[in-house]
Amino acid sequence: MKKYDVKNLKLADEGKLKIEWAAQAMSVLQTIQKRFVRDKPFKKLKIATCLHITSETANLLITLKKGGAEVVACASNPLSTQDSVAAALVKHFDIPTYAIKGEDNKTYFAHLNAALDTHPSITMDDGADLVHMLHTERKDQLADIIGSSEETTTGVIRLRAMENEKALKIPVIAVNDSDTKHLFDNRYGTGQSTIDGVIRATNMLLAGKTFVVGGYGWCGRGIAARAKGMGSHVIILEVDPVRALEAVMDGFVVMPIEQAVKLGDIFVSATGDKHVINIKHMLAMKDGAVVANSGHFDVEIDMAGLEKIKKSKRSIRMSMHEYVMPSGKKIYVLGEGRLVNLAAAEGHPAEVMDMSFANQALAAEYILHHKGKLKNRVYILPKQLDQEVARLKLKSMGISFDKLTAEQKAYLSSWDEGTR
Repeated sequence: MKKYDVKNLKLADEGKLKIEWAAQAMSVLQTIQKRFVRDKPFKKLKIATCLHITSETANLLITLKKGGAEVVACASNPLSTQDSVAAALVKHFDIPTYAIKGEDNKTYFAHLNAALDTHPSITMDDGADLVHMLHTERKDQLADIIGSSEETTTGVIRLRAMENEKALKIPVIAVNDSDTKHLFDNRYGTGQSTIDGVIRATNMLLAGKTFVVGGYGWCGRGIAARAKGMGSHVIILEVDPVRALEAVMDGFVVMPIEQAVKLGDIFVSATGDKHVINIKHMLAMKDGAVVANSGHFDVEIDMAGLEKIKKSKRSIRMSMHEYVMPSGKKIYVLGEGRLVNLAAAEGHPAEVMDMSFANQALAAEYILHHKGKLKNRVYILPKQLDQEVARLKLKSMGISFDKLTAEQKAYLSSWDEGTR
């Protein structure tokens, strides 16, 4: 395959401006970038990335390259690419990029292969597709891989399943599990960008609507909080009793999906699981119900089943399809059932991706520094790196915070001092 595959290089100047705008809000990554420029930790090292090709991701790729790496990028979702950014990466930053918004599955997997054709030593994933391909179709390259890092919850689920089955043949850093990633990116980023995607796709007023959220993990919490803030009546779907109880204590209504489908106006799934919204559920929904997914893969809504039973289908707005059901009722699906915050909007704001991609940059450096010392399992970045990201973010916001005194440190580390 050629050195790049993007929609149109003429979009590059527009993309460069988007990248520069995002950079202004990514102060932690910029701090790391300055050190990388000086130290060149990745000199002549090949890094293959499979991430959402957005302006924020571009700043991570540029940081890695300035650290001496030979970087190649492909998209981690067929609908998440910002075509102008992909063009800018090729034209202005000389980073081979394989990503076109709306690419079919054949092209998507060709792009994955193109990234691995560079024979990287480190990979970065958002959904674990590169790691999966290395363990299935390209096993001969596993010996060359020092390690990998994973961006999102869904990918970590896949990787832990591989670890549990003793199928994982390389060490992986679960960047998603850093506090400065999931507590902010998943909650605030997914919350805001999902609502943004729903509004851009529908232009609906959320106030007064019944908004059903599938899952009350960090992503679901963020979506629920922002839907509530927009004036929606929020219903939570959960299978975990502790999370269901948390949702109730947070002021939300919790009920089984069989009840919720009769009440909801808007449904958003964010569970990481399959067929959370199935055909039976969609057949029971109200006429005009809107259905969307904010999980990484397009499996949470049974789109194949919907295609089979539909009477008709048409594209009615950008990122929205109208399905006429056998009864004549209409269901509106956003972003083809793919992650709505990137299919219908621009993904997470740069301020929150700053911390996520700071973790990715530090994970790559950690993998390199521990070459040959890590076992084939899923790791979390050390707490001190997590806290350093938080410290740098607070500093960039002009916020100071307290420190423990020597007396307080001694007290917390002792066991013989109590009631006097």
